[in-house]
Amino acid sequence: MNTFCTNSLLAILQAQPKIWFFVLFTLPLSASAQVEMLDQVVAIVDDDIILASELQERVQGVRATMESRDVEIPEDNILVRETLDRLILDSIQLQLAKLYGVRIPDQQLDESMIRLAQQNGLTLEQFRSALEQSGQSYAAAREALRDDLAIQRVQQGNVMRNINISEQEIDNFLATDEGEAMTQPEYRVVQALLSSGRNEDATTVTAKEKFVDAVLGAIQDGTTFEEAVSAPGPYTFSGGDLGWRKLSDIPSMFADFVPSLRVGEVTKVRSSSGFHLLLLADAVGRERLVRQTDVRHILIKPTEVLSEEGAEALARDLKYRIAAGEKFGDLARQYSDDIGSAAEGGELGWTNPGQMVPEFEATMAATSKGTVSEPFKSEFGWHILQVKDRRDKDFSSQVRRNQVAGYIREQKYQEELDAWLRKIREEAFVDIK
Repeated sequence: MNTFCTNSLLAILQAQPKIWFFVLFTLPLSASAQVEMLDQVVAIVDDDIILASELQERVQGVRATMESRDVEIPEDNILVRETLDRLILDSIQLQLAKLYGVRIPDQQLDESMIRLAQQNGLTLEQFRSALEQSGQSYAAAREALRDDLAIQRVQQGNVMRNINISEQEIDNFLATDEGEAMTQPEYRVVQALLSSGRNEDATTVTAKEKFVDAVLGAIQDGTTFEEAVSAPGPYTFSGGDLGWRKLSDIPSMFADFVPSLRVGEVTKVRSSSGFHLLLLADAVGRERLVRQTDVRHILIKPTEVLSEEGAEALARDLKYRIAAGEKFGDLARQYSDDIGSAAEGGELGWTNPGQMVPEFEATMAATSKGTVSEPFKSEFGWHILQVKDRRDKDFSSQVRRNQVAGYIREQKYQEELDAWLRKIREEAFVDIK
C-alpha cells in the first residue's frame, strides 16, 4: 500500500464527513454496488452505535469519490478501517454537539443547501431533482448537512480557543522568503503592442508613435481600453491580458511602470519590439489609502418628556451656542445622549468610511473641516457634528499582517484539530465488534 494512496484516502475522509456522499449523484452505482441494509452493529461509541449498513454506505461513497478523482483505491481492509475510524469520530463529535446544545437553525441549513447546490452548478430545485432521480433522499442529504454543520461548530468551538497568534509570530513570518513572497502586491496588467522593427524608417516610426499617442488620448478621454486598441485604423495592435502576477513575474520592460499606475490608468512604454500601451486593470496588496475623518458630535434623543420637535429645537440651539463661542466639548458633556462619547466631549476619533449610519456619513462628508453641521436626524435621534480633521491613512501594512495571521491561523487550526480529534478518540469508549 503506497503512501500517496493512504494520504488521498485520509484527505477524502477528512472532508465534510457526510454530505459529500450526496453530491455524487452524477456517479451511477452498479447493481452489485448497491448498499445491503444489515442490522449488524459494527461498533459501540459511548452512547451511540454504528451499523454495518452505515459503514457499507460510507465505504461505497468514499470509493466512488476516489474513482471520480482518478485516485488509486486502497485495499478493502484499509478502506474499511479508515472509513470506520472516521465514522467513530463523527459519532463522538455529534454526541458532543448534543451535549453542548448545538442547534443548526433551519434558515442556516437552507442557506447552506443553496450554496451546496451552487457549488454543483445547480439551483436548489435542480439539486433536489437530481438527488431524487439518482434514488437518494433530499431530506436525508439535508439532515446529513445539518450534522456536518454541527460537527464544524463543535470543532471550531474546541479548537479556535487554543489558537493564539502573537505579533512576534507575524513579524517572524514576514521576515521569511515565504512571507515576503506571500505578501507581495499582485497586478493584473493588460498590454497592447504596436510593433515597430529596428529597420523601419524614421517617418514610419514617427507615424506609429503618433497613432499610439492618439489611441492613448482616446482612452484618457473615456474610451475603454478594449475599444480603443481594437478600433479600425492604419495600424493593428497585438497583445492581451497578462493575468495576475507579482511584480517579479512581470516582464522587466514593464516592471518599472506598473507600480506607479493607478487602477484603470494607462501608460505608453517603448521597447525594442515597438510601442506598448499598458493598462493596470486591477491590483491587490499594494498601498491602500482610506480617507478618515476626525469627528465629534452631540446626540439629542427624543423621549417621553422631550418630543421630536423639542429634540430638534435643542440641537439647533446648541449649534447656535457653539457659533456664539461656547465650547463644543463642554456642551457635549452636558447635553449629549451618546453615553459612549459624551464624557469625552463628543469625540468619536478617526472614523473610516461606512463606519457610521448613512445619515451621519452623508452629513460628515458634506461638512467642511473645522465647521459644525446643521442638525440632522438618524435612527438614534438628532445630531450636530464637527469635522476636526481629515487624512488619508495607508492600511496596506495591516492588510498584509492580517493576511499572514490568517495563513498562520489555518496552519495552527489543522494541527490543533488533529490533536483534538486524537484526544476525544482516546477518551471515548469505543468497542469495535
